[in-house]
Amino acid sequence: MVRAHSAVCYLQLVGDLSPSGSSCDRSGALRPEIRAGTPAEGTEPGGIPGKKCGLIIFTAEELSNCRDIATMQLCANKLDKKDFFGKSDPFLVFYRSNEDGTFTICHKTEVVKNTLNPVWQPFTIPVRALCNGDYDRTVKVDVYDWDRDGSHDFIGEFTTSYRELSRGQNQFNVYEVLNPKKKGKKKKYVNSGTVTLLSFNVDSEYTFVDFIRGGTQLNFTVAIDFTASNGNPSQPTSLHYMNPYQMNAYAMALKAVGEIIQDYDSDKLFPAYGFGAKLPPDGKISHAFPLTMDSENPNCVAIEGVLEAYFQSLRTVQLYGPTNFAPVINQVARSAAAMTDGSQYFVLLMITDGVISDMVQTKEAVINAASLPMSIIIVGVGPAEFDAMEELDGDEVRVSSRGRYAERDIVQFVPFRDYIDRSGNQVLSMARLAKDVLAEIPDQLLSFMKSRGIEPRPSLAAAPSPALHMRI
Repeated sequence: MVRAHSAVCYLQLVGDLSPSGSSCDRSGALRPEIRAGTPAEGTEPGGIPGKKCGLIIFTAEELSNCRDIATMQLCANKLDKKDFFGKSDPFLVFYRSNEDGTFTICHKTEVVKNTLNPVWQPFTIPVRALCNGDYDRTVKVDVYDWDRDGSHDFIGEFTTSYRELSRGQNQFNVYEVLNPKKKGKKKKYVNSGTVTLLSFNVDSEYTFVDFIRGGTQLNFTVAIDFTASNGNPSQPTSLHYMNPYQMNAYAMALKAVGEIIQDYDSDKLFPAYGFGAKLPPDGKISHAFPLTMDSENPNCVAIEGVLEAYFQSLRTVQLYGPTNFAPVINQVARSAAAMTDGSQYFVLLMITDGVISDMVQTKEAVINAASLPMSIIIVGVGPAEFDAMEELDGDEVRVSSRGRYAERDIVQFVPFRDYIDRSGNQVLSMARLAKDVLAEIPDQLLSFMKSRGIEPRPSLAAAPSPALHMRI
């Protein structure tokens, strides 16, 4: 049994809590001032004389270190009919019991319409959310009939525990749904139906840190847009302007993201590419040329080495076009395809100023890469509209092409202009950019590992071992 620790924080509401009071905004919503603290011994929390005050008590409980995730499915039989013109629209609400005897909602199922015998979809919940690692702690479940206006009708309730649920489907996991009011009024009342556990499975939940500690290496690759739409690098209006006094948008984005991600790559060697430029001496257009100009060795040493190679390339290549993404995505994907055992994860950072010229091919490349240990970060610089980038960022709608859908969401897009701090605090701006750009990488890595059934290896010794760095 895991004992958790709880703490109570008193928050004092200062102001009139009536809708007409000064603490309401124009919409009538309460806007109380909240002051944190602990009431003096033997006294009640005070307020402003002549004002009505309330008291909010926040009770905090330390979460256990339990890593398990439970997946379960339930059904019900012969629930009470609540709808006048139909049957019922039942759903379940799960509550975790707290140390002080109160309950906290930890899960709601979907609503199953017009039935007294619903079968709910399987759902997954962290065990720490269900019982905080205390397997015998009470879990309360309420059964409701859904109403459109939000005044859901209470059908009944039952209690169980994680230990009971973990026994899976058996006669002990058939629960009578009881309505205390009905039970008190009707002598012949038996129950308001039954709920049955159909299945219960437990898997271990691993974290991004577990994989990093186990030796998984992040391979960081950079691709920079060298198309003519960026403007002449010698002109101040260019997004590639080589200003002797401050970094341009490309350099700032590269430094902000790279300086964080390089800490997860033990050898600090980063392949760096450009796309959309004419290369010397014959003026051939390339969409995946190494910034080092050495096709045998595209690696740069640390982020400073990438920046140095970037500025050197600006002096030697001719910005041209079009803006093709697919070649460099496919190049990184080929390396990722050779390392699918969980030891390596590839992150491609693309910095660009405009519209993608090969959108169909890029979608195909993203869909293919989604089945590999790979993520793509796109930072858009300049004033252009980035609708195509938003389409690739599959947070809302998964990327698709010709009837195929990406297996995972692997693209994260952010417009650089959203991170320009008006106060001129460049350090703060770049910190926010790096945070948002890298926010999805841990979940994307975990989604790949889980889809392939890969578990983290045992933690390595404190001294990091040399990483196998793929040449791309």
